[in-house]
Amino acid sequence: MKKVLVIVMVAISSTVFAIDPSSYKVIYKLNNETTFNGLIHYLNADESQANQLKQIFEVTENRMKTALKLNSENEVEDVLFYNALNAKCILTEEQYKKYLTVLNLTVSNNYQELLTQK
Repeated sequence: MKKVLVIVMVAISSTVFAIDPSSYKVIYKLNNETTFNGLIHYLNADESQANQLKQIFEVTENRMKTALKLNSENEVEDVLFYNALNAKCILTEEQYKKYLTVLNLTVSNNYQELLTQK
C-alpha cells in the first residue's frame, strides 16, 4: 500500500520542475460534483464516508490553493499527503486501494495531457 502512495506522490511531484497549478488538477477534480459522485459510487462508500470525503476534498482544495500561492513544493506535498492519509482513515482497505488507483490514473492522464500540450 505504501508503495502505491509513494508512486502517486512521485508521479505528481516529478511531472514538473516548478510548481505548475495545472499539474495538480486531480485535487480540483475531486471536488467536482460529477466526479465526486462517480468516485463515491465506484468506491461503494456509505453516506458517512461520502460526507467525510467531501469535507477532506474541500480542505485539500483550499490548502492546495494556498500552497500554490506560496509556490512551496513542501506545502504541496503536505497537502497531497493530507488528502491520502485522511482518505485512508475513512475508507476500508479495499476502498482505499480503489481510491489510490483512481488518483494514479488521473495523475497519469493529466501528465499525458501536459506532454501533448508542450
